[in-house]
Amino acid sequence: MIEVKNLTKRYGDHLAVKGISFTVEEGHIYGFLGPNGAGKSTTMNIITGCLAATEGSVTIDGHDIYAEPLAAKRCVGYLPEQPPLYFDMTPFEYLMFVAEAKGIDYESAFRQVREVIEATRLTDYQSRLIRNLSKGYKQRVGIAQAMLGDPKVIILDEPTVGLDPKQILEIRDLIRELGQTKTVILSSHIMQEVQAVCDRVMIISQGHLVASENIENLESLVSPTNKLHMSIRCDAETAEEVLLPINGVERMTMQNTRDEGVLDVTLDISREVDPRDDIFFAMADLRKPIISMRYEESTLEDIFLRLTDEDEGAVVPEDQPEEAPADAETREEAYTNMFSTEGYRVEDESDGKEDK
Repeated sequence: MIEVKNLTKRYGDHLAVKGISFTVEEGHIYGFLGPNGAGKSTTMNIITGCLAATEGSVTIDGHDIYAEPLAAKRCVGYLPEQPPLYFDMTPFEYLMFVAEAKGIDYESAFRQVREVIEATRLTDYQSRLIRNLSKGYKQRVGIAQAMLGDPKVIILDEPTVGLDPKQILEIRDLIRELGQTKTVILSSHIMQEVQAVCDRVMIISQGHLVASENIENLESLVSPTNKLHMSIRCDAETAEEVLLPINGVERMTMQNTRDEGVLDVTLDISREVDPRDDIFFAMADLRKPIISMRYEESTLEDIFLRLTDEDEGAVVPEDQPEEAPADAETREEAYTNMFSTEGYRVEDESDGKEDK
């Protein structure tokens, strides 16, 4: 559906996006994660044709975003972080305006606007001024405009930022519904957001794409084990002899506590096996009490922090260059086509005149 190759964006001496490559497959909801300033919005603006890249290529449903900008853009519906709304219009008026700007004929526009208003649950609010809507309903209007034209891909940049908990749940439900018929890319830096609605995740850090996996594979790739923390009344030699051979125990660390005869033990546990029952009965057979036991699973938040830790340095895939040289001359003609106003005129069939 979307293929991005060696995408690079330079602002003066600053590289915001550093040669990233990825593929978006049809029929999935993708979470596009990264800290603030990581390059998420820049990448999304390039994919949607709102911003020119320094280097690289973007193909959407077979259409190159530079060679065939209009055909590529027709495949994409985009909600920026700040929805481009006109507050002195009602939702119905605004959506009709957007449909006309997208070149949809009047009858189709009227039908599509009715459909997206119903899908986004704006029916009771379609005649109110947008300025008087809550932020959650303004976001719904923004999502509705992205749906017009029946694009194959919906791209949402931070769609729940600034919403209250009830509004967040409602927008998430709406995104899930969109994912049943569309490919959705959801930009966020909120872990719960991605876990709640996405089935695949891409993580960007300092301009590099550091991970692109489904959530389950990502957890296994970054952290193949979970942790089991225990306090046991046992000597170190006996604990090692009993615990290490148990199926599922990968590694063991120990340290003495202030309580005489009590060890603090941390076990690296395979994700495939839960050895807690075996550990309990093994210690019980030796009459060595387990004072406490706490099982710790790696979360998506842990994985995100590990991959984007700027203090230690983010993981950079070997096949992605640190920098890519600018080549403005070779892209000049493509960028001119990309931002050309050709194709954005609305024909007035009554008098044959064109209005920009």
